[in-house]
Amino acid sequence: MSSFLCGARHDTLARFTANCYNRFMAKKRDSLPLHQQVYRSLERDIYAARWRPGERMPSEAELVRDFGVSRITVARALRDLQSAGLVDRRAGSGTYVSTRLAARDGLSFGLLIPDLGDTEIFEAICQGMMASPLAREHALLWGPAAVAEEAREASAWALCRQYVERSVDGVFFAPLEFTPQKDEANRRIARSLDEAGIPIVLLDRPVAPYPDRGLHDLVGINNRQAGYVITEHLVSAGARRIAFVGMRHTAATVDARESGYREALYHAGLPVVAGLMRRLDPASTTEVRALMEAERPDGIVCANDRTAGRLMHTLLDLGYTVPDEVRIVGIDDLDYAKLLPVSLTTFRQPTREIGAAALAAMLDRVAQRERATRDILLHGELVVRRSCGASMLED
Repeated sequence: MSSFLCGARHDTLARFTANCYNRFMAKKRDSLPLHQQVYRSLERDIYAARWRPGERMPSEAELVRDFGVSRITVARALRDLQSAGLVDRRAGSGTYVSTRLAARDGLSFGLLIPDLGDTEIFEAICQGMMASPLAREHALLWGPAAVAEEAREASAWALCRQYVERSVDGVFFAPLEFTPQKDEANRRIARSLDEAGIPIVLLDRPVAPYPDRGLHDLVGINNRQAGYVITEHLVSAGARRIAFVGMRHTAATVDARESGYREALYHAGLPVVAGLMRRLDPASTTEVRALMEAERPDGIVCANDRTAGRLMHTLLDLGYTVPDEVRIVGIDDLDYAKLLPVSLTTFRQPTREIGAAALAAMLDRVAQRERATRDILLHGELVVRRSCGASMLED
């Protein structure tokens, strides 16, 4: 393949550089980390077919110059594009637009996400799937909107059977949570799809609790690392008696985050106290008061932003001040995290990129049914706001 810089390509590079720079400077005001800004700019260019499938993209050095960022930032953006299946990186040769983008045979994939419309991360993950250039020739089938928690197991099973009867080419499955029989319901769904020969890619969480890994590809973040990083930050902010709070009947991701919480306390030389690890209703003044009066935590790691938001309101209603009396942190960085009464420090999930990576994983699984099962874990970001008490600017 000819060099990107030679012949007729010179004008293309000039236009690319100017357009890229203008778009990038316009997004400087965004709160996204720089590597995600670079990722999205290059993603748009790939989607717009600026480079054809199999064509070499600009080198890292050229992208560093064009975007005005560090080589580490560019390299991370390219790694995320590779995880999403949009590019192939060849040692000693460069980065190329994935030839999978040239596939013309349209497939249909089912979305089996019982919490869609209720658990906010899944809407952004689905948007990432649909925005991926890999989605152009394929169809995503949606189930019904979120139903009452007591009906979710039956609704998820009915949707599973519809996908089996329709013989879809694959199913993106975010296993149930918040129901007492969720583990058996999730296993039943996975078993039905397996028996029908329909590939599954799991979103965010495994089918069953640890250590049952299961047989399906999973795309998400390293939840143990997320729990560790957010707890370590609370320790660095001055908290010493730190609680971990999650809701009942939650997904296995919460257990992994609690594991990271315990590990961070151990490495900091702080005691791991059983009474400080609670599964409760964060909107219950009775349960929250009992925790505060019995254990007197000065910091609380919440399993997710949803828990943190409800807990914060309850603590404020009980007369506690945040962060003066108790520091609070969450995980996910949902849209409302910065709009809470005290803006929330949290660990951001790259939800859009998770969606793109999940679609790439599904296409790989459809093409290679016998390949080894994979966990595809994307990097998250610590986002510091007022709730942890750290004296840093809000993003």
